[in-house]
Amino acid sequence: MSALLIIGRVMFSLIFLASGTAGHLGQTEGTAGYAEMRGVPNAKLLTQLSGVLIAVGAVGVILGFWMDLALLGLAVYVLFTNIMVHHFWTDEDPMTQQMEMTQFMKNLALAGGALVMFVLTGSGVDMGWTLTDPFFSF
Repeated sequence: MSALLIIGRVMFSLIFLASGTAGHLGQTEGTAGYAEMRGVPNAKLLTQLSGVLIAVGAVGVILGFWMDLALLGLAVYVLFTNIMVHHFWTDEDPMTQQMEMTQFMKNLALAGGALVMFVLTGSGVDMGWTLTDPFFSF
């Protein structure tokens, strides 16, 4: 069972690791341009900062290094991103609205999964091999 938990943590984290490294940091100009188009202020700086934060969060979940804190950070990030970037309700073009709503819903699912794992980790549930004990304890 422990192996499945670790595999699940890796699978969950891959989207953040890839987005942070390849997207936010590897293609900063394009990602920042999209964020700026969606109304994000200081888009380049925030793109780089968020790239580092989500990559670090993903590694924290994979390695189990203060995994609960990493999960909480990732949940906050995707919820914040939904408000700042994927505000589909402001779009008038139906295709743009559909694309942004899809991203919004994907982020809700990721935040939900992160919050569930956050609570389980902080409650002392064995989440498989970890480098550290949880930061929080409920």
